Amino acid sequence: MSELIHLPGGEPLETATPLDSTAAPQGPIPVVLLALDQGRFDAARSLEELAALAEANGMQAVASVVQKRAVPEAATMLGEGKVAEARMVCLNAGAEVAIFDGELTGSQLRNLSAALQVEVIDRTMLILEIFRSRATTNEGKLQTELALLRYQMPRLQGLGEVLSRQGGGGGGGAGARRGAGETKLELDRRHIRRRIETLEGRLKEMEKRRGETRRARQKSGVPVVAMVGYTNVGKSSLTNTLCGAEIFEADMLFATLDPTARRLTLPSGLTVVLVDTVGFVSRLPHHLVEAFKSTLEEAAYADVLIRVADASDPAAADQLAVTDQVLDELGCGDIPRLTVYNKCDKTGAVPFDPDILLTSARTGRGLDALKAKLDEVLAGRVRRIEVLLPYDQLALADILRSRGSVQEEEYRAEGVYYAGTVRIDDLHRFAPYLLPHTAGDAPAE
Repeated sequence: MSELIHLPGGEPLETATPLDSTAAPQGPIPVVLLALDQGRFDAARSLEELAALAEANGMQAVASVVQKRAVPEAATMLGEGKVAEARMVCLNAGAEVAIFDGELTGSQLRNLSAALQVEVIDRTMLILEIFRSRATTNEGKLQTELALLRYQMPRLQGLGEVLSRQGGGGGGGAGARRGAGETKLELDRRHIRRRIETLEGRLKEMEKRRGETRRARQKSGVPVVAMVGYTNVGKSSLTNTLCGAEIFEADMLFATLDPTARRLTLPSGLTVVLVDTVGFVSRLPHHLVEAFKSTLEEAAYADVLIRVADASDPAAADQLAVTDQVLDELGCGDIPRLTVYNKCDKTGAVPFDPDILLTSARTGRGLDALKAKLDEVLAGRVRRIEVLLPYDQLALADILRSRGSVQEEEYRAEGVYYAGTVRIDDLHRFAPYLLPHTAGDAPAE
């Protein structure tokens, strides 16, 4: 299938693109999954994940064809006999698309599509299509387009007849001396390079603005807690339950692509910013990580990372390993981490481990323990105080409310009594008005 992509400042670019699931008039699109098992990872688990990715894109896996082979076939990845088998499977299953569990070159995509007589996409194309359909912010859309163009660039040469040479000079005279002209391939590459440069420039501007927002948070002293983890483990559900927010959530992969920040007040009264980030997935292509690095960097600047896994998934430990791998790539090695196994209300949840917090966004189990643990990790940020503020110093009460918390308030003849929590950075403001039994907590002058 081909699609015309209109690029600014040039002719439309015709290139192979993933199947748009929104065009299907009814029901999920039947697909066949293809895989080459070279023994480098758990092929069965990877196929299960590929089927879930397909479902998230409005498709349904109706069959799979797997070949165990040490060395891939250069032209089609799968051997000739296995390709013939896949062709019969696609025909008998009525599949409209075949999805290969890995990355293919442009020529391999073309060769497999010709042999199977159905549209062929690979794992990366599928993820990109999901990203394209889910991105809601301008930055998310630009990041997805950038990743798509970077993916397409090295595959243009394998797209076949659409890249045939264009005419150059005329039939005779001076025109004939101009040569055959630029190839469609060269034009496409130039258009893509120009668009990539434009996107990179716009994303750098957005990253600069995000940096200003991040610096403002740091200046205000509000701790940032980032929710990180595998896709579809319930990070958005946890954020919604903890903060009362309304982030889109669904039981599907990559339901959330754009980072969302919400305020959360802990039992101590400390207010934190809770950031819900895009989910990870195994074997996430490097250029996708690069494209979304500015979004994922929200985790790199967090004060605490909450690593979330699915308690009901036997591969929960593998999910955390993937999460740690991506976090290490982002340079998050020194940030304190809490491990949370969510969805513990489901059948098959992992046995209790004292080092792991078990939570359920649906029932609320374990959420108080999670907030208490955050308080423990961030304990050095706040101090509980009791103060008696004179009536001419009540401006400090606004600082106490906005940057700390108030548990008790009582009007007295000599001023207003407050019991609450303040950040260590603000404690010196209240030192002259601390009541005697809390004055020892005041910083030395």
